[in-house]
Amino acid sequence: MRTTYSSIPALMLFLLLSACGGGGGSDGSGLATMAALATAGTSTAGSGGTGTSTSAGVKTLVSVNAEALGANCANGGVRIEAGPDSDGDGVLAVSEVGSTQYLCHGVGGAPGTLGADGPSGMAGSNGLNALVSMRYEPSGANCAVGGKAIDAGVDGNTNGLLDAAEVGSTGYVCNGTPGMNGSDGANGVDGTNGSDGTNGTDGSNGVDGAAGLNTLVRMLSESAGVNCVSGGSKVEAGLDSNRNGVLDASEVGATNYICNSTPGAAFAWVDVTGTSVQAESNTGYIARNEAAQVVVTLPSNPAIGDVVRVSGAGLGGWRIAQNAGQSVYTKNLGGMAGATWTAHESNRYWRAVASSADGSKLVAVAYSGQIYTSADSGVNWTPRESNREWGSVASSADGTRLAAAVYTGQIYTSSDSGATWTARESNRSWRAIASSADGSKLVAVVDSGQIYTSSDSGATWTARESNRSWRAIASSADGSKLVAVAYSGQIYTSTDSGVSWTPRESNRSWMSVASSADGGKLVAADTFGQIYTSGDGGARWTAHESDREWWSVASSADGVKLVALVFPGQIYTSDDSGASWTAHESPRDWLAVASSADGSKLAALVTEGQIYTSIASTILGTGGSISGASSDAIELQYVGNGMFTALSHQGRLTIQ
Repeated sequence: MRTTYSSIPALMLFLLLSACGGGGGSDGSGLATMAALATAGTSTAGSGGTGTSTSAGVKTLVSVNAEALGANCANGGVRIEAGPDSDGDGVLAVSEVGSTQYLCHGVGGAPGTLGADGPSGMAGSNGLNALVSMRYEPSGANCAVGGKAIDAGVDGNTNGLLDAAEVGSTGYVCNGTPGMNGSDGANGVDGTNGSDGTNGTDGSNGVDGAAGLNTLVRMLSESAGVNCVSGGSKVEAGLDSNRNGVLDASEVGATNYICNSTPGAAFAWVDVTGTSVQAESNTGYIARNEAAQVVVTLPSNPAIGDVVRVSGAGLGGWRIAQNAGQSVYTKNLGGMAGATWTAHESNRYWRAVASSADGSKLVAVAYSGQIYTSADSGVNWTPRESNREWGSVASSADGTRLAAAVYTGQIYTSSDSGATWTARESNRSWRAIASSADGSKLVAVVDSGQIYTSSDSGATWTARESNRSWRAIASSADGSKLVAVAYSGQIYTSTDSGVSWTPRESNRSWMSVASSADGGKLVAADTFGQIYTSGDGGARWTAHESDREWWSVASSADGVKLVALVFPGQIYTSDDSGASWTAHESPRDWLAVASSADGSKLAALVTEGQIYTSIASTILGTGGSISGASSDAIELQYVGNGMFTALSHQGRLTIQ
């Protein structure tokens, strides 16, 4: 499999820090990403000068790239550029750059402070960590209606706190005013120009979409582990949808990590002009071959925490090769799960599975068995409730509120991640059930019956539409947009939480359907035909792939990463909204599949078999690789068990 990703995932952390004049990388290495802030309900103020307000609907783009050794950063570092996407192409062109800042490495490769007065960056001290703190900003010159102030700097006294004397840059994330343009960027402490403030007009993309909703950010401590080998901080951001002033789990739209540097790790750079090199731990490689690709083979016996960096300088580009038993965790590259799968639990009559937004909490049901929950992405499972003819299950975004339906029985709901359950509604031939992100809105379909909706987490239900051979149902995050499919019937969509329905497409053997978070991108499976996708909420549909016995589909929150199962057959994934598909795993009786919001974690069931999980990674062993072109770069860290993780990157990388 060859999958190409560009470095523009919506990582809110880098947007908040960079567009507002702050700084920070995954561990201060200087390879990061680009992000865009949609113009709905928020405004940002630049910290490196006076920002100018962008026109309505324009997004602010932020590009974070590696800065080579030179006048700007003596030991290399990060170049942070920001500006409005004036031409709307999603790429920050040179002519659109409104501010440039530098975060320079110290002698030992640790992060430095943001450069004052433009290009003259200050090198950080050896082994010091970059810290970021957030505080409330009252209404005033920096934020007209209040917001958050973000301070960034280097932990000079190594006390783990960003003291006032250590603050090297301050940026602002301002609350939006419905229908009003964002206020201009306030004067910042740095000498570079601040990025433009975005307008507060309503939007529909991403996590934005409600007028006047405030952006909330919180920082949590992150223990040493896969996300941060030496520990660090986790930053979550999202819109305050319920306006309670607290960033609830269901409101988290972006998560990122600021990792501590690995103490005592010396770092050296090597120029490579040939075509191959065996990498050493804690070493960086600059691929300078102008005619051929440079192959950098990962260290064969790395220690946990060891780092390898590769940066392209020649036209030939580079490729990272793996040894037997090695792979790279690619979530931070925007990678999709599906390349490798691991079996869990026991052989049971599995029927359905659902996932929390982050993929850490899973729930699965077995026919003539129990409900099973997992809090560690499927490694361990706990049986819940009683043996029943369970047929379907749904989960809220945080995995706390669950709903499960018994075929020829009742609906059961749980508000404590499956520990206890309450029976709801009547005995019916329940075929499928779906939930809004917060678990308050539920919708279920009855085979040869009606569609039923609930707006109080399952306490009461209302019958909708007509009796049909309903097979599957899916919901947008807010529960307002629904899509249902009928076997030997049509696809039906609703934009008013199920009150009214519109028939779509043709009569087919529809078996499964899934929706993006905003309800705009849909995918449906014809069990005797093809996969069908829609990018306009179901008005128009396009057929993809071949005629197979498609049985179950799932979608990422943005509708770009899709997964489909064939019964019997293989697992198929797509990272381009269904345009192309790649087959994975072995032919089995695959029955149901679920995806995390970003597509980096998948869970699939085999009827009369086991539960299988997959995380975003390269192909295991020598068949896996990551490639980049000239000026592309990546940083990998070894986290044990043959697995490397991508701490940061720049450019358009190809994952195999």
